[in-house]
Amino acid sequence: MRILWDAPIPMSDGVVLRADVFLPQAPGRYAALISYGAYGKGVPMQVGYKSAYDRMVRAYPDIAEGSSNKYMNWEVVDPEKWVPDDFVCIRVDSRGAGRSPGVLDPTSEQETRDLYECIEWAAAQPWSNGKIGMNGISYYATNQWYVAALRPPHLAAICVWEGFVDRYRDAARHGGIYSQFGAGWFGRQVLRIQHGYGERGTRNPNNGELVSGPETLSDEELAANRAEPMSNVALDHPLDDEFYARRRPDVSRIQVPLLSAANWGGMGVHPRGNFEGYLAAGSSQKWLEVHGDSHFSPFYRAEGVALQKRFLGHFLQGKDTGWDRQPPVQLQIRRPGEHFTIRDEQEWPLARTQWTKYYLNPSTRTLSTTSSTGANISYSTMGDGITFTMPPAAEEMEITGPVAARLVVSSRTVDADIFLALRLFAPDGKEVLFIGSNDPRVPIALGWLRASHRKLDEAKSLPYRPYHTHDELQPLVPGEPVVLDIEILPTCIVVPPGYTLALNIRGCDYDHGLGDAGFTDQPYPMTGVGPFRHAEPRDRPPEIFGGENTLHFDEGTEPFILLPIIPSENA
Repeated sequence: MRILWDAPIPMSDGVVLRADVFLPQAPGRYAALISYGAYGKGVPMQVGYKSAYDRMVRAYPDIAEGSSNKYMNWEVVDPEKWVPDDFVCIRVDSRGAGRSPGVLDPTSEQETRDLYECIEWAAAQPWSNGKIGMNGISYYATNQWYVAALRPPHLAAICVWEGFVDRYRDAARHGGIYSQFGAGWFGRQVLRIQHGYGERGTRNPNNGELVSGPETLSDEELAANRAEPMSNVALDHPLDDEFYARRRPDVSRIQVPLLSAANWGGMGVHPRGNFEGYLAAGSSQKWLEVHGDSHFSPFYRAEGVALQKRFLGHFLQGKDTGWDRQPPVQLQIRRPGEHFTIRDEQEWPLARTQWTKYYLNPSTRTLSTTSSTGANISYSTMGDGITFTMPPAAEEMEITGPVAARLVVSSRTVDADIFLALRLFAPDGKEVLFIGSNDPRVPIALGWLRASHRKLDEAKSLPYRPYHTHDELQPLVPGEPVVLDIEILPTCIVVPPGYTLALNIRGCDYDHGLGDAGFTDQPYPMTGVGPFRHAEPRDRPPEIFGGENTLHFDEGTEPFILLPIIPSENA
């Protein structure tokens, strides 16, 4: 392939961004895939994310086959796998990152405007057929929702692979509770790539150039060239106010063909956005795919690449890839032991779902379809909480879809944070865990809600997906119970006979109790929620959230969890 290093892309305000362009050898006009982000176009995955790369290739050797892997970068396509099929691959260093000058402000409105101009620049190049697509994971997926809503004339299709859409609900604040991920992410993955890091940074092993630009700036100059991280600002914005509204795309404006790929184990930043974005997008041609495993392996595995190529080849190249026969929804149905089977569906949630309430029984600590009343139960908010279990399954039971819970809770203070974990236990009593997108051992599903954020948006709420306004605080009166409708992220699990499903109600983050997974390149413990932790004392002062909560079981407000039961094909 031909490589154009540091191709200049002039912005309308005079800033010149830099891109690496990977092209077929033969002259001609080709479909192009563009990605834009702050992780450094000159940082191969083996260099910047060596531990993740090694784990991925060790688990799936096919990922490394057919490529030198020299040009594989974190969360974007490997050009050696795409250029031979007549795609141009364009990687743009976002403004203020890598070799692109300017003020660094990741996932900002400015970045979206820049990306719009980059798309139109690509369409005007002599090697372009005028059809530009987007593909990539996480950062490189999220910004697709944003730019597609602006409708660039030459954007022809987007493949949103694990990318959030609602900055408040999906990323910054889960159920109103501040997530610490953003602060760690900015320091870990963005700051070291800021333009001007120069000689203090790394070099691109493929061309010898400095990853973060030719000049080396002082700490003071670097600080002046970046906006305050959104994660810091989010601490001062506990409600879904104008700060978030300015950074929320109107996905109903999206018109281009869309493939939204979610991860059952992505709890904490992405899966909610992939489901909500898919449902709300205005595209008449849109598809949903849901898989398991890590944040990166499914994207790079042969099956994932083939899926992406069928979608993008159809819409960008006009090829007969069979995509016109692709079902609207394709799910990898999950079973214990990391076993997945692909199943085609026509809609989401599934029309044949049997929405079933399982009530919490306070005396037996069980879940059943019969409502129960009884004495209150109190629990320490800093412990493992209270667990309610179903009887061991008599026959196979599938749960696939959104989940919701209704609890009645009081606190000794003016607020309470509720953490919910849907868990599965094998007949020997050991918890069944799965490889998650950002933690190698995660439960079936998670949900969160701060009690003072319990106000519902009645127009947007659904029985299986409560939607909270997060626009005002409703403090608790100490000792007085309130009803809480809690969203639990969509999930999929086939419960085998003899296995036990459980709902764990807590006052702090889920922890499987097995200790840290111990990956060398992770600066945070891996105990079941990865980097998506909620323990910032400025958001969760212990005098308010560090005490005791009480569950209530009064007649007329019996608590329950609403499960999406999928009937057996043989039923």
